[in-house]
Amino acid sequence: MNTKQFLKLLVETESPSQDKSAVDRVGARVAEEARKLGAQVEIIPNTETGDHVLARFPSPGGKEVRGEGGILLLCHMDTVFPLGTIHKTPFREADGRVFGPGTLDMKAGIVIALAAIEEAQKSGLKRPVTLLCNSDEEIGSQTSRAHIERLAGESALVLVLEGGLMDGALKTWRKGVGEFRVRTKGRAAHSGGDHEKGRNAIEEMAYQIIAIQKLTDYSKQTTLNVGVIRGGTVSNVVPEEASIQVDVRVMQPGEWARLEAEMSRLKPVLEGTSIEVSGRLNRPPMPFDETMQATFAKARSIAAQIGMDLKAGGTGGASDANFVAPLGIPVLDGLGAIGEGYHSEREYIFADSLAERVELVAALLKGW
Repeated sequence: MNTKQFLKLLVETESPSQDKSAVDRVGARVAEEARKLGAQVEIIPNTETGDHVLARFPSPGGKEVRGEGGILLLCHMDTVFPLGTIHKTPFREADGRVFGPGTLDMKAGIVIALAAIEEAQKSGLKRPVTLLCNSDEEIGSQTSRAHIERLAGESALVLVLEGGLMDGALKTWRKGVGEFRVRTKGRAAHSGGDHEKGRNAIEEMAYQIIAIQKLTDYSKQTTLNVGVIRGGTVSNVVPEEASIQVDVRVMQPGEWARLEAEMSRLKPVLEGTSIEVSGRLNRPPMPFDETMQATFAKARSIAAQIGMDLKAGGTGGASDANFVAPLGIPVLDGLGAIGEGYHSEREYIFADSLAERVELVAALLKGW
């Protein structure tokens, strides 16, 4: 496989999460490449988001293609960039870096996964290998989560091809991600003639925002961020409604339950107003626990055999690895290309990291 040529093809095949036909075009290219490597490919249909691509690669003898006792590789095909971004920030290579929308997150990960499988096949796969490329990771993996958990349950190891940290470290811990939505309701009134008869929902929300932000606890690595606020209609009307969206990141497993309890206890401050709270945890935390420590230690030992000094790291962001970790199944994340500028026009990877990560992932496939 010509990795840079295939990467260029995938990047230039734009795939915003909400555009099913666009994501399906990437899926078709991935499926075609997987079949070239001898995979049995299943297209898992979706009605609104893109179809998922599931490729099973047999162990020696070609008889066993199920994932039991095997290795599962997870990638996603969707990006955050709308159609047409490629014309503003085209695929290009300069100064040892490869630029383009979705290059790092995570078209390069798909390329690395397939190239590593191809490399490992040369000396024979010891275990069956399964590759799942989902279509909706950037919007919460709503339709793919069940498939991820089912396939992980069949596997001895799960490798996630999200980008690595800038020093090459793997992502051995990730925070869990959730969201609360809060709505306050007051009473509309003319701001000049009847101001005293109104109940200002935005004013009420201001009190609630202060209380919510105070739930952040850095000692527990818990953060709450009121990132979106809406309210009112025009300036000369006392606003009847206001709403906010609160991003939540947790590291400790019990923190989400604590926050739910605290949020449920929020009460209106202003007489004549009301408050509604809803929320859910989208991805549970992935802590650097005993299972992760043992998994990383084994991976580091395998990497050392090919002259690599593997490092462990982590991030406050989440990925599909967060779904695997609570199952108690060994999982490693951040095995994709190295670069920066996620979700921006500056997104790039270091060109050399493609070959380096292919070598690493291939070693894990052969040595686990």
